[in-house]
Amino acid sequence: MSLPPAAPASDRQGVIVDAGGKPGFHKMNIELRDIVKRFGSLEAVSHVSLDVRDGELFTLLGPSGCGKTTILRLVGGFHNPDAGAVFFNDRDVTGIPPYERNIGMVFQNYALWPHMTIFDNVAYGLKIKKVPKGSIGERVSRALGLVNLEGLEKRYPGQLSGGQQQRVALARALVLNPDVLLLDEPLSNLDAKIRLQVRAEIRKLQKDLAITTVYVTHDQEEALTLSDRIAVIDKGKLQQVGTPWDLYERPANAFVADFIGINNLIPGQVREAAGAGEEITVGTEVGIFLCRSDVRLETGDPCVICVRPETASIGETESAPEDVNSMSGAVSFASFIGNAVRYDVEIGSGAIFRVDVQNPRNHKPYAIGEKVRVFFSTKTTLAIPA
Repeated sequence: MSLPPAAPASDRQGVIVDAGGKPGFHKMNIELRDIVKRFGSLEAVSHVSLDVRDGELFTLLGPSGCGKTTILRLVGGFHNPDAGAVFFNDRDVTGIPPYERNIGMVFQNYALWPHMTIFDNVAYGLKIKKVPKGSIGERVSRALGLVNLEGLEKRYPGQLSGGQQQRVALARALVLNPDVLLLDEPLSNLDAKIRLQVRAEIRKLQKDLAITTVYVTHDQEEALTLSDRIAVIDKGKLQQVGTPWDLYERPANAFVADFIGINNLIPGQVREAAGAGEEITVGTEVGIFLCRSDVRLETGDPCVICVRPETASIGETESAPEDVNSMSGAVSFASFIGNAVRYDVEIGSGAIFRVDVQNPRNHKPYAIGEKVRVFFSTKTTLAIPA
């Protein structure tokens, strides 16, 4: 998505200044300190602390009902915490209403006025703020230009596609020159192909404007694709914060390992311990494995072994190099997933181990029930606390 000449020009030493010399997107850090939010007896958010850095796209990720939208609404001022505080640039904004926080909000259902033109929908917030009429037209045109909707000002929402309506909602948020952009499941109502397109546009636009953005989604792929950093939430509690790479390669616990992507999880117990980052020996019902661990685990500690399907291989030979773990099993299912063939291998006690065989054109498939051996490097075998 290209920016028109009239778009704000970035000055990361201070603020972004629009074509008229007026301040636009300020530098903004967001901090949540030990936030608690209850609805009756339900603790929807339980002692969550987060630090969202200036200019980053920070995603709240988790299953439905985990509390991520509640956290977003606490940032925006739509809810007030029962304990803890919210800070914008070290300023305590707890209890300050949304219209005084200078935020832009994009809702899941777009929340467009069906009886208003696109121009009037985008201009609505400016009129509420009593922006001079002379500058409204210029600001609306610039906002629509940012989202590639020039020339559609006179249409109504019902005349636009879902992707175009989502862009209108985004333009309506950006036209206010918010310090913080909040997006609540903004792509969930779009079909798969349009979702990919709008996702890429949102990411590029956010980077071009360098606006601090908090994004809510339950879609793991969406979060991994869009985010600078991700906070994984479950049952109102913060599970882990990190880059997409960190969460995928170094999950902090079994929930994150299971929720982010596809993972083979094998429960076990530490037999020989070592320092964090060094190889340890773990005993399981299906074998003894050498693993790496990012945290200190002691001998006797219960743990979970994590192996990604794409890091494993499948074969018939019994032998394996010293730095490769292996175990036997039988193929219970096979499926073609485009860039790979995925095998479900039963490894004992009904447990299933998934293996993705890359380059399926060069692969001779295994039959259901065929005895095989699964191999995975000790370097890609991660042990985490149970």
